[in-house]
Amino acid sequence: MRVRPPAFPRAAGLVAAVLGLLLPLLVLTTPAHAAPTGFRVQNGRLLEASGNDFVMRGVNHAHTWYADRISSLAHIKAKGANTVRVVLSSGDRWTRNDTADVANVVAQCKQNRLICVLEVHDTTGYGEQSGAVTLSRAADYWIGVQSALAGQEDHVIVNIGNEPHGNTGYTAWTADTKAAIQKLRDAGFDHTLMVDAPNWGQDWAFTMRDNAASVFAADPDANTVFSIHMYGVFDTAAEISDYLGRFVSAKLPIVVGEFGYNHSDGNPDEDTILAVTRQLGLGYLGWSWSGNGGGVEYLDMVTDFDPARLTSWGERIFNGADGIAATSEEAAVYGSGSGGDTTPPTAPGAPSASAVTASSARLTWGAATDANGVTGYDVVRISGGAESVVTSTGDTSATVTGLTAATSYTFAVYARDAAGNRSPRSATVTVTTSSGGTTGACAIAYRVTNEWPGGFQGEVTVRNTGGSAVNGWTLAWSFPADQRITNMWGGTPAQSGSEVSVASAPYTASIPASGSVVVGFTASRTGTNPSPTAFALNGAACAVA
Repeated sequence: MRVRPPAFPRAAGLVAAVLGLLLPLLVLTTPAHAAPTGFRVQNGRLLEASGNDFVMRGVNHAHTWYADRISSLAHIKAKGANTVRVVLSSGDRWTRNDTADVANVVAQCKQNRLICVLEVHDTTGYGEQSGAVTLSRAADYWIGVQSALAGQEDHVIVNIGNEPHGNTGYTAWTADTKAAIQKLRDAGFDHTLMVDAPNWGQDWAFTMRDNAASVFAADPDANTVFSIHMYGVFDTAAEISDYLGRFVSAKLPIVVGEFGYNHSDGNPDEDTILAVTRQLGLGYLGWSWSGNGGGVEYLDMVTDFDPARLTSWGERIFNGADGIAATSEEAAVYGSGSGGDTTPPTAPGAPSASAVTASSARLTWGAATDANGVTGYDVVRISGGAESVVTSTGDTSATVTGLTAATSYTFAVYARDAAGNRSPRSATVTVTTSSGGTTGACAIAYRVTNEWPGGFQGEVTVRNTGGSAVNGWTLAWSFPADQRITNMWGGTPAQSGSEVSVASAPYTASIPASGSVVVGFTASRTGTNPSPTAFALNGAACAVA
């Protein structure tokens, strides 16, 4: 992913788009190639060794910068993903991920029943980004860790290098990519290979689009998948549909290897990306789970790697229309007939409730055990003998939201293991929400936009869901830990202990019907940083997004 916007994508992109209408992709004769040992490409589709059509549904995880967050793979799986794209480093720009670490990443992917797309990030923006390395250098890295990948062709796809050219010298992409593919094949790699587009992954000059057929033909195994990164260049439905449709028509395999809901170079049309990939049966991998910096913290799907704290982007990609939960199918290689593990985990400990408000409650339970590892927990509501899942998590606690004031609820928990076995149900807990007053016509979205030792920056979006304007307001909430506001814009804060009250600023006082305002702040903390779970606007409880 690129932090800075391209200097000149739009004008050049429009010229290339016009030329592209006159230069349809060529489908070249597929060369003779070795029999696949794992994933393979056939007629423009990515297939498993079994012949099962595989459509990636997953996210990116910045492992090389957060090697201590390997548990994120279990959390990503618990949200429904079937694939994770893992950021690695060749050691040229960041700390090298050595053979042992790569082997552990692969093992964790397999334990969590995820297909592992591994990528080298040091190539990002080569030719424009200082310190970036060539695709040839990335291929040398893969050869150096080859022992960790041999025999994993059923589970691993090798993404040779992330965004291997910036906006300078990108015409070399075709030759450089062909050479890197050949180097890996000569070294004995039988894996499906993935290649990113130039122009910081966004291919606004259509170099990858117009040369994809020749690159595919240059792979002696005919086993290469193309990856486009969709940020600000892809801000209209027409651009997205045209780009992806050309690959499908040419029977060339394509995935959206990165995309977001917003970006510094423009506003990508994420709804169309999700809808069109579903319609065409193409894979996508959103950027990214957590840990973003450099001004793009808004691309975090969860806050501070906490799976219980989905951001608005996380909610969209995991739980929204055409999102991961609705469209993901687990790889057939993990089917129940192939693993042999039929023993479920033990039941989790009885849940206990805390931080109960008019609309939410936090549940905590004892961990389940399993011979091959517990990968997630499902919290269910029990009503009249029926069960419904209210949230899933990779941790032993979760906050249940969207509850009704002064209402009794009964919850229990199930554990899941790496083979998909489900535990017996835990004991139940009954929670009665507080009265909370009358629910108001308001909705609140709270998120942490940046964190550092001893402090953080936050943002509260106040939305008027009613039919008339709000003129002047006071917003109240309670911090769950020892957070203390130090500065605020968009409102005037008052805090007593954990209780916070914010009066509107003159320029945020009016909220039109269906409109919203944003309050930003910095705050101190000494320990954990959990999010508030209940808010009141002018004394009325608000829905929490």
